[in-house]
Amino acid sequence: MKVAITTFAAVLIDISSAYATEPAKVQTIGDAKVYTDQNGMALYTFDKDEAGKSSCDAACLEKWPAFKAEEGATAEGDWSIVDATDGTKMWAYKGKPLYTWVDDKQPGDTTGDGVGGVWHLATAD
Repeated sequence: MKVAITTFAAVLIDISSAYATEPAKVQTIGDAKVYTDQNGMALYTFDKDEAGKSSCDAACLEKWPAFKAEEGATAEGDWSIVDATDGTKMWAYKGKPLYTWVDDKQPGDTTGDGVGGVWHLATAD
């Protein structure tokens, strides 16, 4: 009986890891399906970033905080973990590093979309 329970538990763990949750949520804001952090704050991409590499320097990160990956987080599928320019780990979706915007004050705000012509909402495909 103990062997059967242990085997069943191992199968459940394998199944649950196959369906690991994404680090961001998908929410509909206006007419778009966008990625948000767990608090519902919109996530953004920066045109000056290269695939898998953040180009947002220290002053930039003050206005556009990196969507930080917690210690022990693991990349999976379209989600990867890259280094912010300050050395912290941050999430990227399809190679694009993700950020929040300090002027978004509440969930559903998207005031960072289009800033400087280089910041865009991270949309869900």
